[in-house]
Amino acid sequence: MKTEPFWTDEFPRPDDMSVTNELPSSVDVVIVGSGYTGLNAARVLAKSGASVAVFERNTIGWGASSRNGGMATPGLKLDISKIIKNYGAELGREFWQASVDAIDLLDTIINEEKIDCDWHRNGHCSLAYKQSHFDEMEEYAEWLDKEFGHKKTLVAKSEIRNEIGTDAFYGGLSDETSGGLQPAKYVFGLATAVGKQGVLLYENSQVKPIKKTSKGFQVSTSNGTVHANEVIVATNGYTDLLVPGLRPRVFPVGSYIIVTEPLTGDLKKILSPKNRMFYDSKIFINYFRLTSDGRFLWGGRNNLSTDLDLIDSAEQLQKQMVSVFPELKDVSITHSWTGKLGVTFDLMPHIGCINGIHYANGYSGHGLSIATYLGTELGLMLTGQKDRSPFEEINTRMMPLYRNKTWFLPLAEKYHRFLDWMS
Repeated sequence: MKTEPFWTDEFPRPDDMSVTNELPSSVDVVIVGSGYTGLNAARVLAKSGASVAVFERNTIGWGASSRNGGMATPGLKLDISKIIKNYGAELGREFWQASVDAIDLLDTIINEEKIDCDWHRNGHCSLAYKQSHFDEMEEYAEWLDKEFGHKKTLVAKSEIRNEIGTDAFYGGLSDETSGGLQPAKYVFGLATAVGKQGVLLYENSQVKPIKKTSKGFQVSTSNGTVHANEVIVATNGYTDLLVPGLRPRVFPVGSYIIVTEPLTGDLKKILSPKNRMFYDSKIFINYFRLTSDGRFLWGGRNNLSTDLDLIDSAEQLQKQMVSVFPELKDVSITHSWTGKLGVTFDLMPHIGCINGIHYANGYSGHGLSIATYLGTELGLMLTGQKDRSPFEEINTRMMPLYRNKTWFLPLAEKYHRFLDWMS
């Protein structure tokens, strides 16, 4: 078993990617971070004629953008009913529509840029872990249809085998909007596309202090110093102390994934008849799917830390998987890996600005679609093509005494486990 992401093992970074070492004296926009947020912002900016430099302290797409489960589903981490309660009906509708539009945007970008990333829109099914969870699903589906015109289909326990090859769940809700892809192929495809559009890509290039000047920003990097009119920090779960005041707005949570060896055709059809994306209804969520080459992917977390041993993690995830799918008991696990989610204290994504430096973060596990969307939003706003975003119009909640160390995570873990038990 390899303790590295399956996605980049299957599809390594292309050798012909347009990465450079030469640094101009100035650019219009510097972007820190080469994941979905940064590259999609760069795509919009470059198409508008702006000069853009993207700096990555590792290799292109090294973080969660090449480590996630490759699933794009509607909604945000915070339940839409709570969003409406917190922010009102008008903003609530905008947030919900943005989450749906984000999947359509993925579709558009992949097709426009001709990115071969195994993208398919076969929908998803959310699965009730308890009877009490299923009891709430019918009302939720009716409410979504009434409020937003968004259709979901209730799947009774007696019909669950039409969606997934197990009787471990009490029913579910299917949704045809969702899609899945190979994350590394997508992020490398994005980087290749923006490189062809003139964006300068720098790998293994650490950004050091950013100094505000009378004419913009002086950005010091491992490659030298460059002047920029605007700066975007697009580091999400990998945010450090580069910009004072940004790290306290987002904290990292570990998510862990295993994949099996390729399955037989018959077993694939039994486990996932419609090749859906899946996740269960727990707070300590599990998510799972078939990969394009027929492996079974199982993800989740046993606590919120970012540094679990990947062998131990694989053993725990495999036990969870086999408890749901006994057929996979003797199937070998080939890869175990982890990535960092960027989570905010209000569980909402945010666009913001600190001392003139722009940022977007807080996708909380929905980064494939929402980071694509917010990166695009940032680009549209900086080029004047949009004058607002609902994600910049909500205040960021802060945790007292949190600056860098996530001292509160063990307490949050116990609390959420209690909620899972009580629900």
